[in-house]
Amino acid sequence: MKSLYLRIYATVVVVLLLFALISGWALERHLDQESVRNEQVVSERLGAWAELLGHSLPGADAPADVQAAAVRDWSLRLRVPLALDAANGERIFASDSFIRRSAEGLKPFTYRFDDGRTLSTMRFGPRGARRGGEGAEERARRGANLAQPWPLLAPGLPRGTGLAIVLVVLFIAVAAGAYPVVRRLTRRLEALKQGVEQFGAGAFGQRVEVAGADEVAALASSFNVAAERIEALVHSHRTLLANASHELRSPLARMRMAVSMLDEATPEQRARLKAEIDKNVAELDGLVEEVLLASRLDVAEIPLHRDSVDLLAVAAEEAARVGAHVDGGRGVVVDGDERLLRRAIRNLLENAQRYGGGEVELVLARDDTARGGARVTVQVCDRGPGVPAEMRERIFEPFFRMPGHAEQTGGVGLGLALVKQIAARHGGSVRWEAREGGGSRFVMDLPAA
Repeated sequence: MKSLYLRIYATVVVVLLLFALISGWALERHLDQESVRNEQVVSERLGAWAELLGHSLPGADAPADVQAAAVRDWSLRLRVPLALDAANGERIFASDSFIRRSAEGLKPFTYRFDDGRTLSTMRFGPRGARRGGEGAEERARRGANLAQPWPLLAPGLPRGTGLAIVLVVLFIAVAAGAYPVVRRLTRRLEALKQGVEQFGAGAFGQRVEVAGADEVAALASSFNVAAERIEALVHSHRTLLANASHELRSPLARMRMAVSMLDEATPEQRARLKAEIDKNVAELDGLVEEVLLASRLDVAEIPLHRDSVDLLAVAAEEAARVGAHVDGGRGVVVDGDERLLRRAIRNLLENAQRYGGGEVELVLARDDTARGGARVTVQVCDRGPGVPAEMRERIFEPFFRMPGHAEQTGGVGLGLALVKQIAARHGGSVRWEAREGGGSRFVMDLPAA
């Protein structure tokens, strides 16, 4: 079977069939055991009743007609079919009702006296004798009904037929009821399969319906979350590729122009052109490095080496490169990748130096009272023009630069985007704040070690 719902349904039906067969066998066996116990009880009661009756009958040495008369008398009094056989098996007497019921095929109950005679009857015990209107035929029918389960469903059929009918009806009912449940479950799986196929064919906006609160709904929800993540990654990579290809054109064009002017340039011009080429090569190298790092961070390919990193030492080394002032105490330690954290601090410092003027300050702090655990903040402050309100979130987008800054200070707009990605990989965040007295404050918030 290729269809999942057919396999599930067949499994349910087979298990149900096995259950019905085992249940029928167990019930049949139980009824047989009950029948044997009933016969034992009947025999015991008959023995006690026949023993009492035997004291009222003439002895075995009495004439046969005397014994027959006594048995006939008790049969009429008790309205019970009775028969008496001699020790040699010869029939001494049998009542008309006994003969008639024997002809109908009813099996008599027998009791053997100590003198060898045998007393037979079609009903048992003093309790039956008190039911004056009930004969052996009714008793036999009732006994047959006790042995025949659910006799009203199968009157007159062989023993066990009623049980078989009930089990068959139960089997059909449960099988019919299980089909729509199984089909509904597998139909949701088929819808999930179609959604996955459409997503795999390139429809990255495809989502599946989440219905219910079971495992299938959880699977559909997980698929939607993964689809959103993949769609965002694909969109990010497309944007990154488009912006990177655009940014590569400028240094390449400048390099092509400088190379074309080398042959006709004077020695002084050659030196300037060579410096321009070196500058463009460095710009290209930095752009490619940042693009690759942003791409790898986006798809989480870079494994984080969880080491204890002293941010004060890292910040002091990076601040010395740009001449920034460092203010911070001890204990600002985080668990993370020192190389990536160093890159994030370097990008923040270079961004402040490029856009915020000459006064750059780096402040480290630890907050042990923060909700969710201790936090460490890295604050890079400058006295630049700040960021307009409508751009305070966009400055962390890849390749975004505020108007006019690219022409004045260069850069490709990936520095702050990398800071945001690195902070997120370490369970933190980065934000912009206005500084008192003018300027900007970039705050990177990380969980403390």
